[in-house]
Amino acid sequence: MLTSFTFVGLLALAGCSFPGVYKIDIQQGNVVTQDMIDQLRPGMTRRQVRFIMGNPLLTDTFHADRWDYLYSLQPGGGERQQERVSVVFNGNDQLVSLSGDFMPGVSRDEALLGKDNGTNVTAPAQEGEKPKSEVPAKPGSLLDKIQKDVDGVETVPVPTPQPLDTNPQ
Repeated sequence: MLTSFTFVGLLALAGCSFPGVYKIDIQQGNVVTQDMIDQLRPGMTRRQVRFIMGNPLLTDTFHADRWDYLYSLQPGGGERQQERVSVVFNGNDQLVSLSGDFMPGVSRDEALLGKDNGTNVTAPAQEGEKPKSEVPAKPGSLLDKIQKDVDGVETVPVPTPQPLDTNPQ
């Protein structure tokens, strides 16, 4: 009887460090995705950047024109992974640069898989440049269905209220 209690006690204690025990993932900081980075454009205001990226994790008193977004993930029992993105504003509170682990138009997953995500950051067209013609959607594709839905929308006039009687009585 005593040996069975001892065996159960040892087994319970071994469960605390048993290799199959689940350990939680620890996430800290701002989750930054490639989609967020792809939406950033030079000349955006602080308010627009905050809308896209969220509140920065670090705002340095000595570098008020720089916001830092940090994210770390430690999978249960695994090695800690950390990502950092810094956005810099000019004196007019407009976005001028971006640095860190993410770059516009380059998705880590798609780079590993050898795929292009189709996101290109281009400068605005200059005067005199002709815009590129759009390639029509393939018949039966989702884009074609959406275009047909958009083309089939009927415009409805907006009702205008009658003016109030301005004649004094």
